[in-house]
Amino acid sequence: MTAANRRSKNITEGVARAPNRSMYYGMGYQEGDFGKPMIGVANGHSTITPCNSGLQKLADAAVIGLKEAGANPQVFGTPTISDGMAMGTEGMKYSLVSREVIADCVETCVGGQWMDGVLVIGGCDKNMPGGLMGMLRANVPSLYIYGGTILPGKYKGQDLNIVSVFEAVGQFSAGKMSEEDFCQIEKRAIPGSGSCGGMYTANTMSSSFEALGISLPYSSTMANVEDEVVENVKRAAAILVEAVKADLKPKDIVTKQAIENAVAVIMATGGSTNAVLHYLAIAHAAGVEWTIDDFERVRRRTPVLCDLKPSGKYLAIDLHRAGGIPAVMKELLKHGLLHGDCITITGKTVAENLAEVPDLRADQDVIRPVSQPIYSEGHLAILKGNLSPEGCVAKITGLKNPVITGPARVFDDEQSALAAIMAGKIQAGDVMVLRYLGPKGGPGMPEMLAPTGALIGQGLGESVGLITDGRFSGGTWGMVVGHVAPEAYEGGTIALVQEGDSITIDAHQLLLQLNVPAEEIARRKATWVRPAPRYTRGVLAKFAFNASSASSGAVLDKFE
Repeated sequence: MTAANRRSKNITEGVARAPNRSMYYGMGYQEGDFGKPMIGVANGHSTITPCNSGLQKLADAAVIGLKEAGANPQVFGTPTISDGMAMGTEGMKYSLVSREVIADCVETCVGGQWMDGVLVIGGCDKNMPGGLMGMLRANVPSLYIYGGTILPGKYKGQDLNIVSVFEAVGQFSAGKMSEEDFCQIEKRAIPGSGSCGGMYTANTMSSSFEALGISLPYSSTMANVEDEVVENVKRAAAILVEAVKADLKPKDIVTKQAIENAVAVIMATGGSTNAVLHYLAIAHAAGVEWTIDDFERVRRRTPVLCDLKPSGKYLAIDLHRAGGIPAVMKELLKHGLLHGDCITITGKTVAENLAEVPDLRADQDVIRPVSQPIYSEGHLAILKGNLSPEGCVAKITGLKNPVITGPARVFDDEQSALAAIMAGKIQAGDVMVLRYLGPKGGPGMPEMLAPTGALIGQGLGESVGLITDGRFSGGTWGMVVGHVAPEAYEGGTIALVQEGDSITIDAHQLLLQLNVPAEEIARRKATWVRPAPRYTRGVLAKFAFNASSASSGAVLDKFE
């Protein structure tokens, strides 16, 4: 018996339930509607960001599709924070917080209204992990709808995207770009609706959701402005209603093997460092045993196959036109790099979904065969050492040699670090340390795209190291290491680094090391004093108080 049928039975069993039933009549229900499944539509539409400004048409299509499939749709809202707009400002501290708010919204509405299933529709970075975490907590049949990627901007024959602007800042400040070119790039980089176009965090998470089996095949790389994204929603609505009938729930789909599939696709596509943080949180919500070391295990066996930005040539829409995520998955499956027997929201296994997918086309070079990878191993390396005994994440694509030892340049906030870069005070061979930016210290683990973009623009991307207990945008590349744990606010070694100390980043040895004697580190530790919290009320204070370490996903409900 579905929740809708149980609800109907309870409502009709007593006069005391009449007000409950009356509320539904007030929304236009007819007598026969009480036996239909009630499906939530979590609508992430907003005019805050281009990532989400094109979602209303998808929510409208979901309502139509659900009604046609014999369900009663109920629409509710979820918020979003635009990382691209908030980057480099105090607003960026709310980005990771929004993941938790979205998860709470989905769980609260689905549970509070006793829904039989839910379609979650989102676009910007945190919409996806937040939506899936809420789906897993509610654990009713669920399907994720990605709003779609953006098409590239154009200027002087070159494709543009959001990262073009951040890198242009560095080029302009270094005198390598004219003011006219800078202004034109700023105006033309974002031509309309859709999520940021490279294999940045939004497209990384959407692609991994397709591999996970919680989204439909081919859906993760569609463009928001093209018609197929609407048709995908209508098809998804019908499939979800069938999943309700079959009682196929998110926790049936999001297993350890399915997460391995998702992480393999993240590695193969050159995805964002944020995926590490988010999949730790997703696994926690699913009750799946998954640690930061599991990413390293999958990385070592998975080659990078896709030549995608930020370090490659192509955008997500190019990947879609070359065969999309199914083409990547088919190549991985052929070589034993995926679990083909994992069930998906379609009711079919991964292998069954991929059975009719053609082999890689010879007329494209976006996706490489396993025999000719861009890199023989994945690009998101988990480093450890005395600077990060719990682990941290290095993104090593695009680097000729991911090793550096140099003097520490220490900053306790992002703004002073960016100012130093723009003023030409950072030199090749330096290792920048940006700290007190972790889950508790930031709070909210802000992303460092402004400083890393400026380094790239000034030509220092491969010769300057940057480590932080904060995060990086999916658009970041270079000699960068994020999610350093324990964070500075918790007294991690990163809090004890002094200007000029020698630091080694070595992705070959998976090492992040402060080259200072242990006795000296202990002496500094004994005199370290935790700074006062930056917020003492409101959502940022609540996040700082409850957040777990980045090495366990920065989740708010890890109480054991």
